[in-house]
This record gives sequence, structure tokens and C-alpha cells, in this order.
Amino acid sequence: MDSYLPRGVIPANLLPFNADLSIDKTAYRGHLRDLAETRGVTAITANAHASETASLTQAERRRTLQIAVDEVGDRVPIIAGVYADGTFEAADQARDAAADGARAVLVFPATPFLAGVQHRPEMVYAHFARIADASGLPLIAFQYPIHSGLGYTTEMLVQLAERVPNVVAIKDWSQDIVVCERNLRALHGLGRPFSVLTTYSQALLPALVQGADGLLSGHGSVVAALHVELWEAVRRGDLHAAQSVAERLFVLTEVFYADPFLDMHNRMKAALVLLGRLPAAHVRPPLLPIEPDEKARIRAALEEAGLLGAVERHLVGAATP
Repeated sequence: MDSYLPRGVIPANLLPFNADLSIDKTAYRGHLRDLAETRGVTAITANAHASETASLTQAERRRTLQIAVDEVGDRVPIIAGVYADGTFEAADQARDAAADGARAVLVFPATPFLAGVQHRPEMVYAHFARIADASGLPLIAFQYPIHSGLGYTTEMLVQLAERVPNVVAIKDWSQDIVVCERNLRALHGLGRPFSVLTTYSQALLPALVQGADGLLSGHGSVVAALHVELWEAVRRGDLHAAQSVAERLFVLTEVFYADPFLDMHNRMKAALVLLGRLPAAHVRPPLLPIEPDEKARIRAALEEAGLLGAVERHLVGAATP
């Protein structure tokens, strides 16, 4: 198995589409370069929630991963999301990811089979074991909230890591800061290197202060530089600087993660259009484009966070003879 251990700031990329909803490969490559060139970014995750992976065919998922590896794989490790309802399909996706140059795999819960999985943990262990055997890659378990029916208990996570050595990290979306700390303490006590990567975007500061080993989030597709600032401030023990960055992030998370929650990545695409980093914010059905009033709220949040004004001043300066 590759000894790669994911740590630090790991954005999950968005996926731009053309007006006909085909993948905009040119814009996608540009987005990947933006992320990879951000100082302090340690990896990029492709085919995660942020890329609307549920709307992609398996051929499209494989092609988007290949593009990511080709475009920036020489600069940062590429982590591949594995999103499948069944174990065989998940193993096939992971095998392809390994062949295409991914350094690790992010394993989504196998829905609907894992709904209520706390009652049948052996299903989880067997699912991950088959994926590990198929790919040979380090695996990141995507930890959902327990109340979703797809989350793993802390005991299950420990057992999973002990039974399947390829499992080297979790993406912790517990959505409960107490559970986050419980998971972190247990997994850091395994006696081997193990990364707890927070994706709790509305509580990044407390999760990092607790000792999380990094952050893996679609939010990073918009604010990777702020995530780096926050991560570095916490690591050097500069609480004042960390709080200052967290204030800016709070303004944005209040807009991106507002109800309905399912529109979060639509809003992030709209933000990148406003920032001049994507040409359009097309989304695939069943998602719908956001309304103009919501776009205005996103613009206001970007301005309050100090992001949009800086971009506009740069563009005006560049246009001045």
C-alpha cells in the first residue's frame, strides 16, 4: 500500500458544466490549477459531493479524475471519491482510480444498503476490505452524521481502522463537535498514524483546535487560501489570527450552508463566477440554479469577507493603461 497520509488543506473541487450540461473541461482545468497553485494546499479531492458526483456517469467520473491527475497531479496528490450504491461497483471505481493515478480514495457510504448501518457494522468492514483489496490505495472513510442513518459510531471507526489497515483517515462530517472530539481522541489512540480531516465547515476553528489533522471540504474550492490561513494559524498557536480568519469564513458559511442545504455547491459555483474564476454556474438536474436574490446575498458575503472587493480592484487596476 502507498504510504501516503492525507493531511493539511485539501479542497474538494467543483465541476464546471457547459450550457448543455456537458463537462466544461477547459474551465475545470483552470479551476484545478487555481487550487493547486494556492500556497499551502496539500491535495485535491475529485469526484466528491462538490463535483455533483451523483449526477455523473461512471465514465464521466473516471474522465474527470484523469483530467485532475493530468492537469495538477504532478503538483499535489489527487484523492478520488468513490460513490456507489454497491460494494462491487465501489471496488471497481477504486481499482480504476488506482490505475489512473489517484493517491488515495474517499469512500462514501454505500446507500441505501448502509442506512441504519450501526446495527450491522460487519457490512461496513467487508465493504472497505473489498475496496482495499481492489485498489491497494490508502482509504478515507466519509463519516456522516449519526442521525442520517449512514454515520459510523466511534467504536465502528476504531474497528474499521484495526481490521482494514488501508483505512488511514476519516473525513469527519459528524456535525457534532462533541462527536468530532470523541472520534479524534479514539483514532489518534490507534497506535499508528491516522488522520482526522474535518469537513465541519461551520465549525472549522473548534475542530482544528481539538487537534484535527487537516480539513477536506468543498468550501475550499472557493476559499482555499483562507483555509490555509486558518490551518497555519492554529498550528502555530496564534488564536487571535485564527479567530480573525474564522470571522471571515463565518460570513461565507452562513450563506453557502443556509437552507436549503442541498444548494450549497450551487452557491459556491455562483461565488466563483462572481470572483471571475468560473465562466458560468450551470448545475445538473435535479439541482436548480440559484435565484437572483440569493446571488445578491452571495455577493454581499464575498464583499464582507474581503474577497470580492480585492478581485474587483485587481481587475480595474489591470485594465488601467
